[in-house]
Amino acid sequence: MTRPARLAVGVVSAGRVGSVLGAALTRAGHAVTAVSAVSDASVRRAEQLLPDAEILPPDEVARRADLVLLALPDDVLEPMTAGLAGADALRPGQIVVHTSGAHGVGVLRAAAEAGALPLALHPVMTFTGRAEDVERLTTASVGITGTSGDDAAWHVGEALTVEMGAEPVRVPEAARPLYHAALAHGANHLATIVADSVDLLADAGVDHPDRVVAPLLSASLDNSLRHGGRALTGPVARGDTGTVTEHLRVLAERAPDVEPTYAALARRTVARAKLAGLLGDDAAAELENLLDNRS
Repeated sequence: MTRPARLAVGVVSAGRVGSVLGAALTRAGHAVTAVSAVSDASVRRAEQLLPDAEILPPDEVARRADLVLLALPDDVLEPMTAGLAGADALRPGQIVVHTSGAHGVGVLRAAAEAGALPLALHPVMTFTGRAEDVERLTTASVGITGTSGDDAAWHVGEALTVEMGAEPVRVPEAARPLYHAALAHGANHLATIVADSVDLLADAGVDHPDRVVAPLLSASLDNSLRHGGRALTGPVARGDTGTVTEHLRVLAERAPDVEPTYAALARRTVARAKLAGLLGDDAAAELENLLDNRS
């Protein structure tokens, strides 16, 4: 894989993602020359992680850069790119990268029309905006999307990813929404479920509920990644309708906001347990009837 030449990098903006990726690119031998930062927190991140970069408005950041890194909220990407192009801040030969998981390169249309090379590089990890994230990036994957049929764009994205120490994963433009939905479903909903579990244990009077549940959840995640549906355990996978009935009752009484989520996930678990061969048709039908017709 050909290594990109040393690039002048401009970061728009110094949020948690942009500052960390800028630092990772610096460590790879590129030079972050300019960064945009408005809030006090983003200015501090820029000073800590990108100390050699000048803080400038976004259009000036882009004008100075060979690689423009747009680490911005999803809804801001397209208008920001159009604004930079309209201000003549983008030019042929530049690489314009965004870090959104939800979008491919379509939102960078204005950059492509200006002659720049558009890329989507989405790091599959959470960010704190601190220096340790640069190390954590080396164990993460990056979802890469380039222009369809342009092998050079894909290769540049892969080379930049490898330089930052991450694992490149190609995600076609049309697959980007499903890719992002999968990641959000797994990571964001997992965080919600964990928080609910901890809160319910606390309501039950359990001391240090986070410490109580951590080994169980860690083992469940590890087993699920290793063994898929065969890792399922618990009352649904066993076809224990009585226990599920009692869970629904106590949740309706003590945590009515959690009960619908429990029921929906139990219904999905029935399907997964059937698919894995853990649950017979009769037991599955009994559970489905309970979950679909609960009062």
